[in-house]
Amino acid sequence: MLSNSLQNKLNEQIEKEAYSSQLYLAMASWAEVKGYTGVSEFLYGHSDEERQHMLKIVRYVNERGGHAIVPSLDQPKTDFEDLRSVFEQILKHELGVSQSINEIVDHCLKEKDHSTNNFMQWYVSEQMEEESLARSIIDKLDLIGNDSAGLYLFDRELGGFTPE
Repeated sequence: MLSNSLQNKLNEQIEKEAYSSQLYLAMASWAEVKGYTGVSEFLYGHSDEERQHMLKIVRYVNERGGHAIVPSLDQPKTDFEDLRSVFEQILKHELGVSQSINEIVDHCLKEKDHSTNNFMQWYVSEQMEEESLARSIIDKLDLIGNDSAGLYLFDRELGGFTPE
């Protein structure tokens, strides 16, 4: 059985994962209308992946005798300066999600809830991958600069990337 405080923290994480899905969806839509079809496919895929992360927590909370709450969400930003600013915002967002997950793990350890701690370790690893991916994309965009041929190839390459 989950403690009330841990259930509350997991419900807050459900909201963060749901917002992540909406944020990536908004970014995908922006990229698509700007002609970045590869980037939009990448971001649509990440939106779906974040929704799956949310559902995983929803099911966990309910299976542990808690009650997962489906949140209402604020509308994410819908316009972006350029591709680099999109991925900078993704990195900043993912760093915040990582901090939130670490706080849940700290709370699990404090409460000696080893089941939830074990469950959250998947998210710890996932966040390391998300941060690394965002950093590597920003590094590639820095290398490309404003070279249109480079951006074209980058867009095509990112369109072929599938999240795990």
